[in-house]
Amino acid sequence: MTQISSGSTPASTPKPRRPRPQVMRLTDAAAQRVSELTQRADSEIVGLRVGVKNGGCAGQSYTVEYAHEIRPTDEVVEDKGVKILVDPKAVLFLLGTEMDYKADKMQAQFVFNNPNQVSACGCGESVELRPAKIDG
Repeated sequence: MTQISSGSTPASTPKPRRPRPQVMRLTDAAAQRVSELTQRADSEIVGLRVGVKNGGCAGQSYTVEYAHEIRPTDEVVEDKGVKILVDPKAVLFLLGTEMDYKADKMQAQFVFNNPNQVSACGCGESVELRPAKIDG
C-alpha cells in the first residue's frame, strides 16, 4: 500500500475569514444625538433601528425608530459608544453609509451620506437607492 503525503499543510485547514465590513458609521453629532435619545426615551431601548422603506417621490425613504430589543436578524453596529440596529432588508442599501445629525433654525434630522444613493426628490423626503455591489 502506498501512502500519499499531502505536504506540510493539512487539507482540512480552513482559510481565514475576511472581516465583515461595518454596514454604517456615525459622525460625532449623530452618536451624541443617539445617546441623548436613548437616555431620555420613555421606555428602555437598546438603540435606534435604521431601515429603508418603499414610498415617496423617489421610491424609498430612510426609517429611524426606537429599538426595544435586538432581533436575531438585526445587523448590530456599535460606533462611538452607541448602538444602531440595521434592518436586514436594508443592509445592502446602507452598506458604506455615514449617518450624521444636522440641526438648524428650521429643522433637526438625521442625514444619511450614502454611496448607494442614486438620486433624491426635491423635497428631500425620499431617495432612490441601489444595492451595494459586494466584491466576492
